[in-house]
This record gives sequence, structure tokens and C-alpha cells, in this order.
Amino acid sequence: MTKTAIQFVVLAIVLVLVQIIFNKIVLFGVAVPIVFIYLLLRLPVNLATNWVLTIAFLMGLTVDVFGNTPGMNALACTVLAVLRAPVFNVYMPRENDMNTPIPSVDSMGIAAYFKYMATLVLFYCVLIFMIQAFTTRNLVMTLARIGASTLLSVVLIFGLDSLVSTRREKRL
Repeated sequence: MTKTAIQFVVLAIVLVLVQIIFNKIVLFGVAVPIVFIYLLLRLPVNLATNWVLTIAFLMGLTVDVFGNTPGMNALACTVLAVLRAPVFNVYMPRENDMNTPIPSVDSMGIAAYFKYMATLVLFYCVLIFMIQAFTTRNLVMTLARIGASTLLSVVLIFGLDSLVSTRREKRL
């Protein structure tokens, strides 16, 4: 296996373990930190769709098994994997403009990466919380959970990207 593949496997294991712990944390009764989808956001753009779908499904299924949520995360992650390429193409129409094929602040720029990441995190939060609620009965609480979890997750993933980033020059 290549060095990049090993890094992705280690990152996947760490993120799933952290997510299992984070699933027990609910801030103010509404915000659940969701960080394991960072790996799906960071997968190389030129990776085959079959691999992206498989990785997404397996990661979601792993979180489902340990979180006692039967298939919810697997479904949301698989849909996120399908939406990943079209959302990327909206914010970065040409892959040639990127230094590396891995979406990050370094390769896309801060504005494009932030929009890409925030859009996909919002899609994931809408999917997972609407699947969990499966009703419009308590719509205000569901919308509050979607908004608060999206905001918290975007902040955490943005911070995580700055830690995992492979920029070669020194940071200030």
C-alpha cells in the first residue's frame, strides 16, 4: 500500500473511534459533533466512484454498528458520497486548478474549500436528522439540531483540516 493509502486508513480508524465517542455528546440538547465524514470530504477527487461509495458505506455502517443506529449513517454517507463530486464541481469547475487531487484548504483555497465542506456537512446533517426524526411533527427541534450540528461540525472539521493538512511550508 502506498503512503497515502495508509494515511487514509489510519485517519478512517481514528475518525470512526472519535465519532463513536462524539455520538454520546449532545451540546445544549441539540448539537451533535459529526467529524467522521471528514474522510469522505478529503478522499482524492480522481478516486473511482465505486471506491468512494464503498468507503462511505463501510464507514457509515461501522458508526451504525457501534452507535445502535440501524443503517442511518450508512444511508447518509452513501448519499453524501454520491453528492460529493457534483458539489466539488460547483465550487471547483476545473480540477487542473488544484495542486493536489485531495480537497483541502491548501489545494482549493479557503473560500472554495469552506463552501464545499459546509455544503456537504449540511447535506449530511439534513439527511441524518430527517432520517432519525422521520416525521415533521417536531420540525423546529429537527431544524435546530440540523443547524447547530452543522455549525459545530463545520468548525471541528475546519480545525481538523488545519491539523491534518500536508502543507510543506511553516504556518504562522
